Amino acid sequence: MALEVVTELERLAELLEARPDLYVRWSPDPEADRDRPHSVDGLSGARLPGLSANPLAVEPWWGDRPTVLWVARRLHDYSHLRTARAHGARPWVLEGDEVGRGPDNEPIVAHPAPVALIDRRVLDQAADVLERDRRGTWGPLDRGGGGEGR
Repeated sequence: MALEVVTELERLAELLEARPDLYVRWSPDPEADRDRPHSVDGLSGARLPGLSANPLAVEPWWGDRPTVLWVARRLHDYSHLRTARAHGARPWVLEGDEVGRGPDNEPIVAHPAPVALIDRRVLDQAADVLERDRRGTWGPLDRGGGGEGR
C-alpha cells in the first residue's frame, strides 16, 4: 500500500482543508486494521461496527484560528495512545463512513480508506506549536487506559 507519509504539520493541515471529513487513527498501521476492520471495547469485549478514530474536522466554533493549530491540538489530545497501545501505535489518516459512537464517544468509522501516514516529526511539530501558542494548560486526554475501545 503506497500512502503519502506526512512529514510536516502544515501538510496535514492542507489535507484537512482539502478534505474536511478526515479522521486520525492510532494503531500499528492501516495494513494491520485491514485484516480486522473493527475495534473492540476494552471493558466489555463488544465488537464495534468499525474502527475507533478521532475526527480531524475543524469545528465551526474554532472561527478563524489557524488550521495548523487545530490539527496540532487534535494530534496532541490523543498522543498518549502511541505508548498506551501495544504493538507500536502510530497515527494515520483515514476517511470512511461514520456509523456510530464508541464507548468514549469517539466516532466509529466503517469502510475505512487510508489517506496518509503521519511521521513522528509531525507529532514533535505539533507539540512545538502548542507550546508556542499555549493559552492554558494542555495535556493529552489520557484517562489511564481501561475502557477505550480501540
